[in-house]
Amino acid sequence: MELVPDVRDPYRVIFVCTGNICRSPMAEVVFRWFAAQAGLGDRVVSSSAATGDWHVGERADGRTLDALRRRGYDGSHHRARQFTHADFDRNDLVVALDRSHERILASWARTPDDADKLALMLSIAPRDDGQLDVPDPYYGHPGMFDEVLGMIEGASRALFRQLEPAIRSTS
Repeated sequence: MELVPDVRDPYRVIFVCTGNICRSPMAEVVFRWFAAQAGLGDRVVSSSAATGDWHVGERADGRTLDALRRRGYDGSHHRARQFTHADFDRNDLVVALDRSHERILASWARTPDDADKLALMLSIAPRDDGQLDVPDPYYGHPGMFDEVLGMIEGASRALFRQLEPAIRSTS
């Protein structure tokens, strides 16, 4: 997997989950925040999408927005959309939030270049407990949204730290 940008265009990352109303919007917003805090907001484009079309056009789940707001993030502009083949072309990195998304995206990859853009969120920032999937909080208890956001913050921080030197060098 190539994580090093090699052009002066912004580095584009898309985060993908099932419905694009919980996990992937969190990752999109958090990753964008890390880029802005590092003064690289103009060098990084963060977006998100779903493997399914159930929620296309909808806002993020209210519990997602609440969890983001409690930590100082703004997810109010998010609208769910489904991942398309064109997203492989538009993005430098495609980050799956769990292994089921990774399998789906791998099956949608048209070329080896598409497949090389795939990464699993928690494989970028391995956890001590060996967990590879960011759990879906949709059917969980309300506090699960905060727990999932914490996992996403840790993984996003690690991903940004990996990418930052290369992004800075292209500025």
